[in-house]
Amino acid sequence: MAPWNLHLVNVRLPLLDESKLYELKGAGGRWMSVKPQPEGTVPAAGALKLPLLNGKPHHDGETVRLDLEGRMLLPGFVDAHMHLDKAYSLAKVGNRSGTLEEAVRNYGAAVPGFSREEIRSRIRRSALAALSYGTRSIRSHLDFNLKAGREVAMRTVHAALEVREELKNVIDIQFFPMLPYGLRSPGTEEALAEGFRLGLDGIGGAPHLSPEPEADIDWIFALAEKYGRPVDLHADESDDPGVRTVAHIARRTVAYGMQGKVTADHLCALSAMDEKTAGETIRAMADAGLSAVTLPAVNLYLQGRGDRGLVRRGTTRIRELLEAGIPLAAASDNIQDPFHPFGRGDLLQIGQIAGYAGHLGAPGDLRTVLRMLTSVPAAILGLEDYGTAPGLPAHGVVLDARSVDELFAEVPPSRWVLRQGEWIHASVQLRVWDTLQLAPAAQEGGRPAGVADSETA
Repeated sequence: MAPWNLHLVNVRLPLLDESKLYELKGAGGRWMSVKPQPEGTVPAAGALKLPLLNGKPHHDGETVRLDLEGRMLLPGFVDAHMHLDKAYSLAKVGNRSGTLEEAVRNYGAAVPGFSREEIRSRIRRSALAALSYGTRSIRSHLDFNLKAGREVAMRTVHAALEVREELKNVIDIQFFPMLPYGLRSPGTEEALAEGFRLGLDGIGGAPHLSPEPEADIDWIFALAEKYGRPVDLHADESDDPGVRTVAHIARRTVAYGMQGKVTADHLCALSAMDEKTAGETIRAMADAGLSAVTLPAVNLYLQGRGDRGLVRRGTTRIRELLEAGIPLAAASDNIQDPFHPFGRGDLLQIGQIAGYAGHLGAPGDLRTVLRMLTSVPAAILGLEDYGTAPGLPAHGVVLDARSVDELFAEVPPSRWVLRQGEWIHASVQLRVWDTLQLAPAAQEGGRPAGVADSETA
């Protein structure tokens, strides 16, 4: 079915100018016109209003005219760091201590027992969950457990690429295999090369866990240069201030001329360092053109396990990274697996958690957080078609909020997801803004009718 022509009015575009309302027109799956409206809302005679009926609007001929009544439209969230293959595995892979070390150990032991269809099912479920919350693009780090055998590692790769093909018309997914640390061998490179031939996108890993982290980092960069791939590494996911592999990642980035093509994730150890050391490390990252991703939900859960009394927050130095000009995204990481028993793939929830963890609650901070979920990760992933402008794909998510402050304060559950001019998902639970009508108060007791006393309820 061809995309409908779209005509949206009274739209708020916070990534352009939050103070204005816009009129948007689309055809052939792309935006044709994006224009500010005159002051205030425009008449919307004949326009449909949300919620959409059964997820699909009725339409007159080939055009859908929709009045968003001041609600927000974003180009879609971008999740720069997920583990789609691990998601929803908690029932089979437990973690009694709640530590990162046990999670790594238990999942590694369980991987050989996962069937290809089981991995496919988890990837499909978690990708579609993220889509339902408005995510349009994902970078997923894949388990690549060559220590358990090549067949085990490639099983995950095949499952992931099969799901990507299945979902290609609704969500974009990049896959970065996590090279096993301490396994620098021709066999590892051959498996990686096969993965690239099949369609993997870049190189990942967690070299800070290696007994020889710098040697592993050197090897990863040599492979990245040979195969022309970007690098995205778990870095310094530790409470130990002496874990500083990101400094070597920065040096290798400069040495290989890969500025703008390398991302470092987690960076928990930065928060454990003294101010001088942390400042020097962050400056080295900025000078090397590194991008970074904070994973606030998972790091709040995993880190600080050995602390007593005042427990460390676990997240990286969010504000300092931002002040240094380092592109910083916030992402989901793990969903209901041994690394993190919570989560649902909702980046708006992750943004709120980042606000809590990083003390980012001022109006300017919240707008920075919004960019950490949208335009910044889009640049990290290299999305050239991201935005809401004439000529770009008519992708987006409509959110049930009229300001960025309201968006993060309320985390509205309703989302309407647009993909190339098609509404592919719709939530129908609208919140009430200024039309709430309470029943008349009871003559005795002064409370609204129908509300019981707590003592008698």
